[in-house]
Amino acid sequence: MDIREHGSGNAGATNTFRVLGPKAGTFVMVVDMLKGILAVRLSYLVPIYDSPEHITQLVNLQIGLGLAAVVGHIFPIWAGFRGGKGIATLFGMVLAIQPLVALCCVAVFLMILFLTRYVSLSSIIASIAFPVLILFIFREKELFYRIFAIAVALMVVLTHQKNIARLLTGNESKVPLFKNRKNKEDEE
Repeated sequence: MDIREHGSGNAGATNTFRVLGPKAGTFVMVVDMLKGILAVRLSYLVPIYDSPEHITQLVNLQIGLGLAAVVGHIFPIWAGFRGGKGIATLFGMVLAIQPLVALCCVAVFLMILFLTRYVSLSSIIASIAFPVLILFIFREKELFYRIFAIAVALMVVLTHQKNIARLLTGNESKVPLFKNRKNKEDEE
């Protein structure tokens, strides 16, 4: 089945969750995250970057490799350049480069998701939190990483234009959190 012919028409984990359920959605999300993690980990195959004096070059290489995975996810050659939005792959990439920042972004994502039940809004706000964390909280010194953080927020906002329009008109799909708990409460 081509997941892009159902639901939102997106090849990502969120649409897979909606169309095929949590097992398939979780599998897709994990695979998408692994793309970003593995891309960044490829940098460790280059022995020159193994020393502390080459940290800037290492981070730049990691960002380049991770971005290649994200762009490949959004525009896959073998799928007619129609992929997902790259959020899980991007998360995997950031998790591999700077785990604490990634976990802070997850906390922001989960908080917004819990409050609003909108995956798209949660993704957008977490991506905007990313450069805020990098620039002001963790005060990252690597210039390319700082530029990358700002570019990520802009990219996520750009790839979510349709979602933003649906949010503004009140037509965006919500995730049914605590659905089973609510059904049990209704039965009692």
